[in-house]
Amino acid sequence: MLFSIGDKAVYPAQGVGIIEAIETQEFSGEKHDFYVMRICDSDMIIMVPTANVAQVGMRCLVAKEQIQEVYDVLEDKEAPIGNISSWSRRQRDYTEKIKSGDLLCVAAVLRELYIISVNKELSYGEKKVMELARRLVIKEMAFAEDVEEDQIGLRVDKVFNR
Repeated sequence: MLFSIGDKAVYPAQGVGIIEAIETQEFSGEKHDFYVMRICDSDMIIMVPTANVAQVGMRCLVAKEQIQEVYDVLEDKEAPIGNISSWSRRQRDYTEKIKSGDLLCVAAVLRELYIISVNKELSYGEKKVMELARRLVIKEMAFAEDVEEDQIGLRVDKVFNR
């Protein structure tokens, strides 16, 4: 087993959760082990088959040593913005990155939407994606550094001169 009861883990597009139990359930005569995970942001319960952890992209929190990489991604104002002109295609691209569960990809989505917002008003959908990316980044970094989310939020806002 990768995780134990009480461990924090990240479920793609949902964020940080806590493993509350490991249960065995029977389906079609076969027994399967499941992580019972409560998502911190929404109190949603997710049951993840222990055998499918890699498939669904569930992972450990980002290591403290990798936090600076996240800030580097956020601060990289020279990074090219995707050449996808239509919002629907960009949304698809952003959604894929968020669903990947890779914190650096989620941070790149946040950075890109922030850069776009400097030059034009974001659509409702873009704002929602930006809020989700921001929430996922801040929540995970706060848990990883064991600090309040407000502290991380202020530092992220400072990166974007807000």
